[in-house]
Amino acid sequence: MWAEACDTLLRAERLHRQFFLPRHAPSSLPVWHPPTDVLETEREVLILVALPGVSPDAVEAVIEDGVLRISGLRLLPAELRNAVIHRLELPQGRFERRIPLPAGRYATPVRHSLVDGCLLVRLDKAG
Repeated sequence: MWAEACDTLLRAERLHRQFFLPRHAPSSLPVWHPPTDVLETEREVLILVALPGVSPDAVEAVIEDGVLRISGLRLLPAELRNAVIHRLELPQGRFERRIPLPAGRYATPVRHSLVDGCLLVRLDKAG
């Protein structure tokens, strides 16, 4: 009985590792949605998006019909792709977040930068 239990645990561990292996070919569909804060001042709307390990150059941020769409790809660094994964809590793969904006007009282009592991999007109010 003990041997069966150990065998079951080993099979479960193998399945768990297979399930959490990063994809090698990025999908066109988003696989995760980063948490986001939206703040508004008199002159601008600020959006903070938690994207640790993602370069701001790898992020697309565009306004479409009153919604800010933020999308991109977060991949494991190449040197870690063949590592044994003991814990993988930071999401990997394609991400996308659609954030409804407060009513109004915004100056373009959309400006964004990386601040303390968060993408900071600044939308200047137009007019």
